[in-house]
Amino acid sequence: QVRLVESGGGLVQAGDSLRLSCAASGRIWSTYGVGWFRQSSGKEREFVAVIDWTGSSTYYADSVKGRFTIFKDNAKNTMYLQMNSLKPEDPAVYYCAANVGASRDEEHDYGYWGQGTQVFVSS
Repeated sequence: QVRLVESGGGLVQAGDSLRLSCAASGRIWSTYGVGWFRQSSGKEREFVAVIDWTGSSTYYADSVKGRFTIFKDNAKNTMYLQMNSLKPEDPAVYYCAANVGASRDEEHDYGYWGQGTQVFVSS
């Protein structure tokens, strides 16, 4: 069964760090890039970052560039989002998904969405 499962969300203070995890089944891991999106209350889901299936190429939204790092551990079939210098505008439900389509940052080119993990940032 193809599944993506996120974990690692929680409550932190502004300026702190948090690491999210996304565990993926083997078929996804060897076929697709995997990315993160986030959705805060009242807003549309937005692209955050993506890493290709080889792990050699990454791409970030401007809003997180320089603060967030996406990387993967092939031995564990797990992808991570290291979030540093968290800001009050970062709280959201963070989702990981497989990049099944052509574009890297369009939601419609992603599938096999996880259930999401909530991140809270207190100021």
